[in-house]
Amino acid sequence: MTLNRKMTLLFIALAASILAALVIISLYAFRSFALTSSTAHVKTAAEIVRVHLTESMINGTIGKREQFLKRLMEIQGSSTARVIRSPLVSRQFGEGLQREMLADRIELQVLRDGKPRFSLVDEMGEPVFRGTIPYIASSQGTPNCLQCHQVNEGDVLGAITIELLLSGLRNHALTNVVGIMVTVGLFSLLAIFGARRLMLPVGETASEIGEVVQRAIKGQFRVRVTQRTKDDIGLIAAHVNRLLEHLEQGLARIMDRVTELTGRMPSGIDNQLEATIDMVNSLADAATFKATIEEDERQHEIYDRFGRLLTERFGLREYSFYETLDNGHLQVICVDGEGSCSCRWCDPQILVRSERCRARRAGHVVDGLTQEHICTAFIPEAKGGEPRRHYCVPIIQSGVIGALVQLVTPASTASCLALQTPYILMFIREMAPVLEAKRLTETLRQSALHDPMTGLHNRRFLEEYVETLIATTRRRHTSLAVLLLDLDYFKMVNDTHGHDAGDAVLKSLAELLQQSVRASDLVVRFGGEEFLILLPDTSGDAALKVAEKIRASVEGYKFRVAGGELRKTISIGVALFPEDSETFWQTVKYADVALYRAKDETACCALRLRCGRTKTATIKSAALLQAR
Repeated sequence: MTLNRKMTLLFIALAASILAALVIISLYAFRSFALTSSTAHVKTAAEIVRVHLTESMINGTIGKREQFLKRLMEIQGSSTARVIRSPLVSRQFGEGLQREMLADRIELQVLRDGKPRFSLVDEMGEPVFRGTIPYIASSQGTPNCLQCHQVNEGDVLGAITIELLLSGLRNHALTNVVGIMVTVGLFSLLAIFGARRLMLPVGETASEIGEVVQRAIKGQFRVRVTQRTKDDIGLIAAHVNRLLEHLEQGLARIMDRVTELTGRMPSGIDNQLEATIDMVNSLADAATFKATIEEDERQHEIYDRFGRLLTERFGLREYSFYETLDNGHLQVICVDGEGSCSCRWCDPQILVRSERCRARRAGHVVDGLTQEHICTAFIPEAKGGEPRRHYCVPIIQSGVIGALVQLVTPASTASCLALQTPYILMFIREMAPVLEAKRLTETLRQSALHDPMTGLHNRRFLEEYVETLIATTRRRHTSLAVLLLDLDYFKMVNDTHGHDAGDAVLKSLAELLQQSVRASDLVVRFGGEEFLILLPDTSGDAALKVAEKIRASVEGYKFRVAGGELRKTISIGVALFPEDSETFWQTVKYADVALYRAKDETACCALRLRCGRTKTATIKSAALLQAR
C-alpha cells in the first residue's frame, strides 16, 4: 500500500471518527437537553396546577378543575395531565372524580414515598416524556396546606402526572444532527482533498525513492527521482539524485580500477555493484593468499596451496601445473591435485616438444572454454565420459614462460568456469611473482651450493649437508669413507698452458670422478684442484679400492686442451668416520694429512701405489695413497 493511500485512508478514518463523535455528542446533548427541559416543563406545569387547585379551593371553584386540565393539555407538546388524590385527601373531602382515583404503579410509588418520577417511554413509535410530581403538605406560604387539609407536615396530598410528546423535539434534533454531519462531511472532504494535494508529492517522491533504492540494490544507478516541489521533499529528491550520481561515478571508477588490476571485466553478472564487491573481495583474498604463500619455503608448497584453493573456493578438481626447465622442456608438477610424471589432459609430447603447447608457444591465455579445439595438444576425453574444456594460463617469469596453469572442466560447466576465470586470474597474478622469487631464490641457493665451473657441489653445500650425513651414518652404525684428492703439479698446467687449459682439466676431472663413484656418493670440489669424495656405508678396504680405481682412471686419462693432450696423476688421502675420529671435520683433517703424506711419497717413489697404516697419533689410521 502506497503512502498516499495510507494517508488518504488515515484522513478518512479521522474524518469519520470526528463525524461519528460529533453525531454521538450531538445526540447525547439533544437528549440531555430534551430531558432537562422536559423535566423543568413538567415541574413548572405541576406547580401551576397546584397553585390553580389551591386558588380553586379558596374561591370555591374546585369543581372546574377538569376544564383547567383539558386546557392545559392543549398546550403544544402536552399529551396527558391528570391529578391523583391521596387517601388522606379522599378521607377528608371524599372521593374525587373517577379519573382521579385511577392511579398506576408509578403514581402509587410517588404517593407512598413522595418522590417525583421521570421517565422516557415509547408509545406507538412516539417518544413521550412522563413526569409524576407529588404534592407535599407544608405549613409555609400563604395560604398553606395545613389551613385546609387535616394532615401533618410532609404528608403527600396527591400527585400530578404530565406527559409531553418529544417527536417535534426529536425531529428538530435529527435535523440539526444531519446539518452538522453534512457540514462536517464537507469540511472533511475539503480537508482530505487539501491534505492529498499536500501529501501527494511526499507519497510519490517516497514511492520513487523506494523504486530507485530497489534498482540501486540491483546495481542500476542511472535512475533519478523527480523533483516535484521546492520544499523539504524536493530537497530530499535532489539529495537522493546527487547521491545516486556520486555512487554511479564512484562505482564506475572502482570498476575501471578493478578492470586495470584484473585485466578483465566480469561478465554474466547483471548487478555490477555485486560484481564489483565480489572482485574487490577477491582482490583482498588474493592479497591475503599472496602474503600466505610468501612464507612458504618451496614452490611445490605454493602449487599445493593453489590447488587446494581451486578445489575449495572454485570447486575445480581437474587441473594441471607445468614448469619450464632450463633446456626449454616442460615438467609436470601436479595433475588433479596429485604429483604426476605424465600428462593427463595433454599430449605427452609437449614435455619434450614444448612448442606443441599453444599457451607455451603463444605466451598468452588460451581460452578453450569458449573456443573448442583451439589447442591440438589438449585431449578432451582423457578420462572418458563427458568431453572436457580447458583454460590455460602461462606465468611469465623473468620475461619467459616459467610455468603453466591448466584448468579443466566438463563441457556442461564450461560457462560457469568462464565466469570464475577473472577471479582465478587474480590469484594467478598474485602467485606469479612469488613463484619467480622462490625460483630465483632456489637458483641462487643452488648457485651458492654448486661450483659454477665443474657443476659439482662446493664446500658450502658440504657444510650444510654434513650434519644430515653424519646423523644417517650414526643411525645406521656404518662407516663413512672420506677421500681427499689433489692433482699433482697442477700449477704447472696453468703456468705452461694457461688458465683455460687448467679449467678444462678440472672440468674433465670432475666428470671422471662422477663416473668413478656411485650415484649415492658425493663428489665435492673442495677448493682449487682439491676434490672431496664421501662414500657412505663403505669400509676401509672398499674405500682403498675406489681410491685405486680413481688413481688408475686419472693416470690413464688424456686431458684435452688447446693445442694437444695432457696426462696427469693424482694423490689421494683416505680416512674413515667414525673409526678415525668422532668428528667429521677431524676425519677430513686426517684425510688431508694422508694426502700430503702421499704427495711426499710421490716425490720419492714414482709410479707406485703405497697403502699402509701409520702409528703416529696425529694421523691415526689414515690410509695413504699416492699416484703419479
